[in-house]
Amino acid sequence: MTETAAVKVMVVDDHPMWRDAVARDLEKAGFDIVATAGDGPQAVRRARATAPDVLVLDLNLPGLPGVQVCKEVLAERSEVRVLVLSASGEHADVLEAVKSGATGYLVKSASTDELIEAVRRTAVGDAVFTPGLAGLVLGEYRRLATEPPPATPDEPAAPQLTERETEVLRLVAKGLSYKQIAERLVISHRTVQNHVQNTLGKLQLHNRVELVRYAIERGLDETD
Repeated sequence: MTETAAVKVMVVDDHPMWRDAVARDLEKAGFDIVATAGDGPQAVRRARATAPDVLVLDLNLPGLPGVQVCKEVLAERSEVRVLVLSASGEHADVLEAVKSGATGYLVKSASTDELIEAVRRTAVGDAVFTPGLAGLVLGEYRRLATEPPPATPDEPAAPQLTERETEVLRLVAKGLSYKQIAERLVISHRTVQNHVQNTLGKLQLHNRVELVRYAIERGLDETD
């Protein structure tokens, strides 16, 4: 069986034929399709019941918008990774999805192979975007990073990261995939994942998107 066999995926879309086709393609690729849903409330209930690793989510859903589904699912299970699969490539939709916690955004014009690869990469924690959208998201992080932080006079000291954790964080902020980081640092993919998870825990962050923003706010993406 393929390496994707253990990855549990849920597909949410209000168009039955499209939803079934996506689920079928992913199942053929070796993913475990644990549920599908056709509206927002149903998606939240079934995600709660099946605990998928990856949620492939449309934005335009009846009953509850996709971004709200994303927020509610992640509020209960922060370890779920959300890949938005939408007909819209509008910048506002992309940014809203990312701010709600999605770790990737793919437009529906993507090929089946691109979708399969995107789900596979999302499952291991990579941020995956349709070409052209990654730069948009990075630009938004930079804009947010220039805004003055809220007044927190009693804010505790920042957690101490190890030298290796800081090095991995810097490469994550530069947009490298876990595989590329592993090759750059001559360590295993699993070791990279462990460093990222340890860093998330220390910083009390929930996903790679928040981690990238944290790094950019501190200028780590500009370090040589």
